[in-house]
Amino acid sequence: MKLEHHGARNGVTGSCHQLHIDDAVSLLIDCGLFQGDETDSDNSEHNAIHFDISSVRALVATHVHIDHVGRIPWLLAAGFDGPIICSQPSAKLLPLVLEDAFKLGISRDRRRVERYLKQIESRIVAQPYKQWFTLTDTPEHKVQIRLQRAGHILGSAYVEVDVSQPGIKRSVRVVFSGDLGASHTPLLPAPKPPYRADILVLESTYGDRNHESRATRKHRLKAAIDRALHNNGTVLIPAFSIGRTQELLYELEELLNDELPVILDSPLASKFTAAYRELKPFWDDEAHARLKQGRKPLAFDTLLTVDSHHEHLKMVHHLSRSGRPAIVIAGSGMCNAGRIVNYLKAMLGDERHDVLFVGYQAEGTPGRAIQQYGPHGGWVELDNERYSIRARVETIGGYSAHADQQGLINFVKGIKHKPQEIRLVHGDKGAKQALKEALVLAGMNNAEYIL
Repeated sequence: MKLEHHGARNGVTGSCHQLHIDDAVSLLIDCGLFQGDETDSDNSEHNAIHFDISSVRALVATHVHIDHVGRIPWLLAAGFDGPIICSQPSAKLLPLVLEDAFKLGISRDRRRVERYLKQIESRIVAQPYKQWFTLTDTPEHKVQIRLQRAGHILGSAYVEVDVSQPGIKRSVRVVFSGDLGASHTPLLPAPKPPYRADILVLESTYGDRNHESRATRKHRLKAAIDRALHNNGTVLIPAFSIGRTQELLYELEELLNDELPVILDSPLASKFTAAYRELKPFWDDEAHARLKQGRKPLAFDTLLTVDSHHEHLKMVHHLSRSGRPAIVIAGSGMCNAGRIVNYLKAMLGDERHDVLFVGYQAEGTPGRAIQQYGPHGGWVELDNERYSIRARVETIGGYSAHADQQGLINFVKGIKHKPQEIRLVHGDKGAKQALKEALVLAGMNNAEYIL
């Protein structure tokens, strides 16, 4: 066996890992888009599949974030004709994500989109959590796969691949973490470590830091809301349509007491929020307790949705001119596209407003520039034009859907039969090095580390 990484090896985006069982059989774990500085001006060329896929028997999608599934159109164009294996919730969410990505990156032609979606839906194989299923069973080897809840977003999974060979008593177990969730993520149960891993491919996005507690982040979110009310300003929250948006709505419902409108200005986020509501059986115990109390965590009375582009432009104009306090959640999460850009253009120069980051901002994105230079009165370039930053800029780290350093350490320490090899992926160089050092200090010093 050997492992190849076709993305997220030397950075955070473009997750794509190929496990070669032998020369004729391999398995692909994720196939995501590159973002920020990890891409270039010719995105179509950057996202093209430049590796040999002739041996790939299946694609396993750990979850539906675009940096994990966004290259699927290019994978199909390269000739991949195998199944796309994912969890049951991801099977419902994946077509929504890929439809949006196809329209943005390839074509908006209705017939092409429909043809593409039929192709996607015919390939999806939904698997329940916690159950082994056999991918291949030949005289040479048997390959089994199991999905376990990762707690990152609804439907997210880490993947256990078990490879056994005739005459060899012990199988080889390879675990791909995908993106692991924080232990206090709303709506979702925390991930539980696998029983065994011989080789562990582990994400390291926040390998060099720990998040604020849930109590701290709620306090800071409430403080931002109170400032908006006092300043008659808008709190702009750039957020990814799936995962982060629903977590924010869940906590805003608890904090607001009908005093402030929450504007969800993203048709895609609205679709995902509706899908989250339909997938209540996969929510955690705390969320179910709220439902039993008659609460509506993702459908409260002050939640307003904006669908059409015309309504969006009217809302931007109204909030930037009226002095009416509000909270706006809009994509994209790194401010490199989407409706949040129009809000930023209209409001960054006004100190009444707040920009509140709740997720990772990749190098080279406008979000990272606002985050880095905004507190010092800097500027950011949006659509080739400079905008001065006078709005207040804040970051609440506790809302990350990724496990922090301690969460990653706990995941590895919780594996009963420890890995002999740990490959750190999906992280900046400094984060990977810091996580390696922390794991060694935590007693994981018998494994070989590959960064």
